[in-house]
Amino acid sequence: MTTLKQEAEEYVPKETLNIADLDKVSVDIELLDGDGIDKDGKPFSYKYAVIDGKEYRIASTVIGGLKGLLEKIPNLKYICVDKQGSGMNTRYQVIPITTA
Repeated sequence: MTTLKQEAEEYVPKETLNIADLDKVSVDIELLDGDGIDKDGKPFSYKYAVIDGKEYRIASTVIGGLKGLLEKIPNLKYICVDKQGSGMNTRYQVIPITTA
């Protein structure tokens, strides 16, 4: 049995990681479906990938941006994602990486 103090000392808050936190991402990573509750208590679903044991959320606009890149660069293997803003004002830019 642990005490409240022990639990508090060992507590690590859950961190929401984002695909933009990574330097480079393979376009072949496996996507998983997640469910959450927004700040208003409403359920929502999202996509994420597990990389090195950590979950990284992937916005649908990133998927849409990658779709456009793949139409122009069908053999694209890696991307990086630039994130600007926060909350509803977040904007993502998907950038192709053409060297391994």
